[in-house]
Amino acid sequence: MIKKNYKHIAGLTLIEILIGVIVSSLMMAAIYSTYSIVNRTYNQVVDKAKISQSSRDLVGLLMRDTRMAGFKYYLGNNNLNLPKESYLEFKSGTSDIRESHDPIIIVKNHLGFNKDNENPSVANSADKVCCDIIHIVFDDFNQNNDSQPYLRYKVSYFAEKNDVDSNDVDEETYSVYKSKALFKQDIGINSGDWTYGCDDCYERELIKDNIVDMEFVAFDKDGKILLPPPNPSTLAGRTNLYKVRSVDIRIAFRSDKKFFNNVIDRSLPGIQRTIADAMPSFSTRYLRENIVVTVHTRNIVSGGNF
Repeated sequence: MIKKNYKHIAGLTLIEILIGVIVSSLMMAAIYSTYSIVNRTYNQVVDKAKISQSSRDLVGLLMRDTRMAGFKYYLGNNNLNLPKESYLEFKSGTSDIRESHDPIIIVKNHLGFNKDNENPSVANSADKVCCDIIHIVFDDFNQNNDSQPYLRYKVSYFAEKNDVDSNDVDEETYSVYKSKALFKQDIGINSGDWTYGCDDCYERELIKDNIVDMEFVAFDKDGKILLPPPNPSTLAGRTNLYKVRSVDIRIAFRSDKKFFNNVIDRSLPGIQRTIADAMPSFSTRYLRENIVVTVHTRNIVSGGNF
């Protein structure tokens, strides 16, 4: 047998192979760590964008309806054989919120809303107060509705407490719901009543979950906070029903899932109880976002009428 010259044969020793495996492992670990960091950061950005988007959607609904508060439709002279202005009965100042037609009513620090009960359940203890209720009334018109061309709606925004995870007892959250009622009063009828039985009415439609607080603050023409807020259930509140010139909408949102890797101590500023004392500091792994907007109530005029 002819012996070959092995010194010209290329190859790797066991040590070289082990070094290659170790270097490759280190590179893969570095790539995976970089990917994990980038992916986690991306997910956080996406989660934050979702919170911001859903927050803007809720605030947009509230702003639109608040601007409509007190609106009265005026048709004027017409060839449709319809009244030139609204003939609907107007109930102002009644102590029963269920019957009231006042443009804006604010109920402070209460949860839930029952169309058959004017007194919703009181919210949490003083150190965890949420949330306010707002009732908004405005007129509309539908010339194709032969029996009742002039329409009046009442929309209500309220919150209800969500179930609390046993591991997150300090992370109480709430869901925002909306109801919409129509004042039913056909032409030729002297009086009417609110109903949830119309085609576009509803009693409890979920708008947004995982909020921490929802507050409505009414201001007069001089920019002063109306205390007590406009509410017909008390004499002092009735005097402020038609002094409203703007409303601050203040909502605190929380992410659906834990956002931070570690628990972070945070001190909550006064947006979540602006009139009352600021909330105490707390620890959380969730992302929170506060939104404050001011809406001018251009359709509310003094005089106790639309």
